[in-house]
Amino acid sequence: MRNFMVALLIAAPLAMLPGVGTAKGCLKGAAVGGVVGHVAGHHAVVGAAAGCVIEHHREKVRDKAAARQNVAPQGSAAVPAAPKSQ
Repeated sequence: MRNFMVALLIAAPLAMLPGVGTAKGCLKGAAVGGVVGHVAGHHAVVGAAAGCVIEHHREKVRDKAAARQNVAPQGSAAVPAAPKSQ
């Protein structure tokens, strides 16, 4: 019972942090990193932390690339495609 209370006292403030919800990719990276860390010498916590950081960084890079791709160049008008002749 004491371990449960300690875990609850640690987890409750962390669950209320506003930045936790915006950590895209962190859960997937932490899961993979935790498994790899456990297999590579019982370092699951270190692996989970590293996986979270790495996957969060990858998601930020993907978001920036998607934003860059969605922005149309200024001054260019959309040119309709020429009809195909069959």
